[in-house]
Amino acid sequence: MKIGRWKERRPKDEEGRMTLREHITELRNRLVKAILAIVLGAVAGWIYFDPLLDILRHPFETSIGDLLRAKGEEPKLTFTNVTDPFTFRIKIALVFGVILAAPVWLYQLWAFIVPGLHRTERKWTMLFAAIATPLFGAGIAVAYWTLPKGLEILIGFTPEAVQNLIALPDYLNFVLRTLLVFGIAFLIPLVVVLLNLLGVVPATALAKFRPYTIIIIFVFGAVATPSGDPFSLMFLAVPMCVLYFAAEIIARIVDKRRAKKLEEDLAAD
Repeated sequence: MKIGRWKERRPKDEEGRMTLREHITELRNRLVKAILAIVLGAVAGWIYFDPLLDILRHPFETSIGDLLRAKGEEPKLTFTNVTDPFTFRIKIALVFGVILAAPVWLYQLWAFIVPGLHRTERKWTMLFAAIATPLFGAGIAVAYWTLPKGLEILIGFTPEAVQNLIALPDYLNFVLRTLLVFGIAFLIPLVVVLLNLLGVVPATALAKFRPYTIIIIFVFGAVATPSGDPFSLMFLAVPMCVLYFAAEIIARIVDKRRAKKLEEDLAAD
């Protein structure tokens, strides 16, 4: 009976069309699998909390820590609430769980969306996902590398008569926000390419608005980088500009192929 009901829920046509009830059932199953994977990843994050904390503290130790030790002060991250140690550990575990389980929940999302896409759309979506993952990872890597310098610049504004007591949860939020901003920023040019492939944004428009886009990128970098220092701004804006130029080149190639194919189709008619 279970096997029969399962078969009845599966798509019956080439385009993968399903009824509303089948969509809801499919969504529920995908969500359960994704949440279970995240929970298992969070358990691993709870177990390996100490090594994860060392990774997160590394930018602090190599920037603020060195400055404070040079002043004869002991660098410490603090908690300001009795519940902070517990909630902080849960947060670290959940964040690690989401990252560790990313292949699973991304696949579940993909498997739910695919039946509603045409074959050409599936091809472009798979290509988008394959390129997006390393780009997002590259953004995070650049952010992690620039964090010590950004922290050093920010802490350098502290007056001599003032001592810094940095709360660990606030520091974690700052680090995660920086990593996320850089990761998402590195995906923006890929979105531009996808829009071009869908015929929404032609290469001529990208070339026309290039100067304005560069200005917007630098403004975005100044606003989006949590530290706000010129060093972090440059390391966010310059790669984005390079990726934008690459996206423009790809868009030109795509448009030329599209125009050539259109000419061939018209000639065939």
